[in-house]
Amino acid sequence: MSASLATRRLLAAALAAGALVGAAALPATADDHRRDRHSHSALVIGDVQYDSPARNDRSNRALNREWVEVKNTGRKAVNLRGFTLTDQQGNRYRFNHLRLDGRSSVKVHTGNGRDTHRDVYQDRRHQIWDERDTATLRDDRGRVVDTESWGRRGHHDNHRR
Repeated sequence: MSASLATRRLLAAALAAGALVGAAALPATADDHRRDRHSHSALVIGDVQYDSPARNDRSNRALNREWVEVKNTGRKAVNLRGFTLTDQQGNRYRFNHLRLDGRSSVKVHTGNGRDTHRDVYQDRRHQIWDERDTATLRDDRGRVVDTESWGRRGHHDNHRR
């Protein structure tokens, strides 16, 4: 075998190995930016229904049309006991005994109701989520897990009507 053929084969093998290493590194760099900012949690804030269409209607039904969804995007269940969901004005909801199964979600409603594994209630008598607001989910140690802002230029708008 000539020296130039051996050199070409060695170069081809090195390029192939480099391509494999590069391909293996790709998923880590393409990870969800929301989780990179915080604690690499499978928990994220999903859809938001803010500023109920019946804004001046303080009925419990109108209050419960306003909600923030917390999603578990992972496969394993997560115990939300002690986790909090807050808005910009400092209103805070603390999760009690709720285990969120993998690949599932729970809606945190503003008004009164009976908590289930899919819906929990803040038992408030007034609207919480404004047309411009930020929801922040914190773990039981106060560390930010995820945030979602809406109503400002440059921020994601998850409003559902």
